[in-house]
Amino acid sequence: MTTEGQGLHTQVLDALGLAITAGAYPQGSVVRTDEVARRFDVSRTVVREVVRVLESMHLVESRRRVGVTVRPTEEWNVYDPRVIRWRLAGADRPRQLRSLTVLRSAVEPVAAGLAAKNATAEQCAALTECALGMVASSRGHQLERYLEHDIAFHRVVLDASGNEMFARLGDVVAEILAGRTHHQVMFDDPDPAAVTLHVQVAEAVREGDADRAERITREIAVGALAELDVLAP
Repeated sequence: MTTEGQGLHTQVLDALGLAITAGAYPQGSVVRTDEVARRFDVSRTVVREVVRVLESMHLVESRRRVGVTVRPTEEWNVYDPRVIRWRLAGADRPRQLRSLTVLRSAVEPVAAGLAAKNATAEQCAALTECALGMVASSRGHQLERYLEHDIAFHRVVLDASGNEMFARLGDVVAEILAGRTHHQVMFDDPDPAAVTLHVQVAEAVREGDADRAERITREIAVGALAELDVLAP
């Protein structure tokens, strides 16, 4: 596929994904592929490729003599980063953010405790570097720079846990953090106490203190939920 073709594919995929997850196409409704092709002025080949991606996310299914129909919400692959991104862009954002933040609060403290036991010297150094980057970008309305360091920090924690299932949640956590920033569910500058807690997690992991790493990471999660009470009630 050419660069132009990839751009069209992404444009149509995002538009349909956003529409489906926002409820513009209710469960059981039919997505008319010929109408989609005309609306976006793309070939049917592009639309078929988009439908295949949506099928892989379990958002739609194609049936002979019926067409492309929207599947029930409970069948969607809600862990797919693109599905998370689309849902966070919709009106149901507060509930989605809370659900995803509760998921983080269940997983990341345990991952941090494991990281304190399993992290390599390189991962400890990377975690410290990320934490210091968060400190450096936590003032002066540098939320995009802060986001980069924040995402990297949590990826390292999940990877350093040594648990492949936790590690695979890196993209999920990245979308949660990005969604908070890009949809203004963040203060102009991050909470200084939360930034300090990240530094303390890096220290606990480096020192091999699993109990402390888990406890502080849980404190970060509790703080994130409290922020949602204020910013996305």
